[in-house]
Amino acid sequence: MAGHKYQAPRGTFDVLPDVARTRGRIERTAAAIFARAGYEPIATPSFEDTELFERGVGHSTDIVRKEMFTFEDKGGRSLTLRPEGTAPICRAYVEHGMQALAQPVKLFYVGPFFRHERPQAGRYRQFHQLGAEAIGTDSPIADAEAIGLLADLLAELGVPGVELRLGSLGSLDARQAYLEELKAYLRAHETELAKEVRERIDANPLRAFDSNDEGTRAAMAAAPKLVERLEGEDADHFAEVRALLDASGVEYTIDPTLVRGLDYYTRTIFSFVCDRLGAQSEIGGGGRYDGLVEQLGGRPAPAVGWAAGIERIMLALDEESPAPGRDVFIAVADEESEGRSLALILAGELRKAGLSAEVDLGGRGLKGQFKHADRIGARRVVILEGGGAQLRDMSSGEQRPVDTGDLIAEITGGQA
Repeated sequence: MAGHKYQAPRGTFDVLPDVARTRGRIERTAAAIFARAGYEPIATPSFEDTELFERGVGHSTDIVRKEMFTFEDKGGRSLTLRPEGTAPICRAYVEHGMQALAQPVKLFYVGPFFRHERPQAGRYRQFHQLGAEAIGTDSPIADAEAIGLLADLLAELGVPGVELRLGSLGSLDARQAYLEELKAYLRAHETELAKEVRERIDANPLRAFDSNDEGTRAAMAAAPKLVERLEGEDADHFAEVRALLDASGVEYTIDPTLVRGLDYYTRTIFSFVCDRLGAQSEIGGGGRYDGLVEQLGGRPAPAVGWAAGIERIMLALDEESPAPGRDVFIAVADEESEGRSLALILAGELRKAGLSAEVDLGGRGLKGQFKHADRIGARRVVILEGGGAQLRDMSSGEQRPVDTGDLIAEITGGQA
């Protein structure tokens, strides 16, 4: 009886070689940009104590209310697969005493994250993000640098149709008066709002700006905007961030309705959107979170950061990454074990010299080996036959005898 055919769980996917090559390019490009700016790599566990996200992300957010994968371990502890990266990094910053280091601590990460969402293009239940965090500074320069890093990454990757939207939520204390004004407006227009927006007027009124409900969107068009009510240090900070972006040549649009889906954000927030992504248009974004480290038990440490979705970047790029060609394929004409052994030895020597080399693993005849060499894009083929060796240039068809002891020199010296 045939075995059951298994499939990946809904909302997840297998990363096949062609996709992995594109992902590898994205991750290498990001790592190079981060390194040039002095950001160091960090990795946190795929699951954390559930309370970390309840406290850090916020009880009223959709992430905590609806989207987290939470379970009890065998000791009865509540654990959650991480839905985002900033809270775990701040937890690590506090736990490992990173406040004793020179500030700010600049970190970058890449890895899988998990949210129970309705799967669709660009949105999965297991997804991958890369991001950057600068913890321990309230300087507007850090905000502008963070935004510039993501702008540089998207530009270097060649992502088309990108727009930067910029906003500010003000400091936690300063925006309390605004929130009361917004709540009063929402209550006055309560009959026009979606049910979930009405239910969160007290807990999270800002999320009304993020609703897709037509009635809510119409009502919010005339709602008071926080950006228009910034005062004092909050207004100065936002003005300086804009001036720094202007000086750096980073184009942006002020979006007074911009909000984020996590409660820890303060002051600068930003979103890079791409017109290729349709309804799920954000390709990456973030902002400042000056109170999160203290909220997680550390000394006050203002910070700024962002995350970008690797799958969304790939969807926007819509490119195929062909397999790279090989420098050498080693074909064995004879079936003797000596020839196969020599082929494996030569391949190892070539690889140690920094060349890509393959041998036949499929038991093909010589004709089949040549077809395979052509299929994988081998530039040269070494043919082992009758105790001797021939070197063929696959582009010109030229073939000549070669001493296997001089093979590396022949190839790296360009004599083949």
